[in-house]
Order: sequence, then C-alpha cells, then structure tokens
Amino acid sequence: MKRALPFIIIVAVFALALVTAWSLIRNGDIAKPPGNPTPVLSPNASPSASAAGTKIDVGEAGAEPPNAQGPANALITLEEFGDFQCPPCGMLHPVLKTMEKEFGDRLRVVFREYPLVPTHEHALAAARAAEAAGLQGKFWQMHELLYTNQNLWKDAFDVRPIFEDYAKRIGLDVARYQQDLSSEAVQYRIFLDGKRARSLGVKGTPTVFMNGREVPFESLAPEKLRVLISSEIANRTQ
Repeated sequence: MKRALPFIIIVAVFALALVTAWSLIRNGDIAKPPGNPTPVLSPNASPSASAAGTKIDVGEAGAEPPNAQGPANALITLEEFGDFQCPPCGMLHPVLKTMEKEFGDRLRVVFREYPLVPTHEHALAAARAAEAAGLQGKFWQMHELLYTNQNLWKDAFDVRPIFEDYAKRIGLDVARYQQDLSSEAVQYRIFLDGKRARSLGVKGTPTVFMNGREVPFESLAPEKLRVLISSEIANRTQ
C-alpha cells in the first residue's frame, strides 16, 4: 500500500490538472497559441463591389498626401499609375484633362509615380523632378510640362538642364528644387507609390483605377472612358 501511495497521488494530481485545464478552455481563459491568432479583417483587405460584383482593390496607401486634382469627396476617383517617359501615358494625359473639364467636381484625378526603369532611362529623373516641384506646391505644373514636352526630352542625353528650365518656368526656387531632387522625401514618395502599385498588381503604364476597379487599357480611349465615368456617376446618384 505504501508503495502504491505515491502513484495514487500522482494520478490524482494529473486528473485535477486535466479538469482545471478543461474548465479554463471552456471558459475561454487560456490564450490561443501565437501561431494561430484569431482571424481579423486586414485594413488592406479588398471588399467586393456590391453592384458589379467585381473586386475593388485597396492595396497599400502610397505617398501621402497623393498628387491629386479635384475634391476628395468626388463621386469618381481616377487613379493613374504613370511614367513620364511612357508614350501611352503621354497620350492619356490630354484625355484625362478633357475628362476633368467635362465632369468638373464630380471627378478626382490622382497621379502615382511608377517609373519603368531601366526601360525608360529618364523616367526616374522625371519622377524626381515632378515630386521636387510638388514639395513647392507645383507638382501639376511640372506634370503638365513633362507630358506636353515629352518628345523634346525623352531622347536627350542629359535631361537635368531641361527639367531645371521647367522649374524656372513654373516659378520654383531652383536652389531648393536642386536639393530636393535627391532628397529622402522625394525618393520616399516615389518608393511608396511603387509599393502601392505592386500591391495592386500593376505591371505597366498607364494603369488606371476607377473607384478602386482597374479600367481595361482599351477603355482609356476618350469615348469609352467618358461612358464608364457617366455610368458610374449614374449608379452612385440613383
């Protein structure tokens, strides 16, 4: 009996431990192991569009504040991922300007930097020039000059003096502009826009999203884009 006593005590303690553990699990007092956290909806998760049933892409945040024209509460937001040396982007530029004129405050246009290097050797320099101008509140003025004069600088050996001339034309503090070209602030904005592009699966330029849904490239022609915007406005104002 004396020999069996320790064994009986061990069995009793083990049984008590099992009962206690079962009670805690039942009452939810034991933390779940770190490798199996409770599933939660990520703030970057992509909800579905209720009407069209197609996926709305949310993705990473991108540079903040974004380079945008039009009210933040506009019915339609067109977000373009562009490259200043990309010929199709240059062709899309006047199309978006036309849409802005036609739809006014109902439309917001956001431009995201996505320079395709090394395919376009001056694309990164152009993105830096635009973002440096943006630090002085003149992003869209530089954006306009870069696209309207794309054919004049795209094959240049050295674009720096050309872009510096644009900086003078739009009234920038040129000394500050030159410093900002290689600044951490400018590089970080371009990096964040690129990070957002990759999170959305952007492969080339121009890529345009309308209210979070990618617009097929063939639908960027003015007559087709106009119909898409009008249809989206009608859906949102019913």
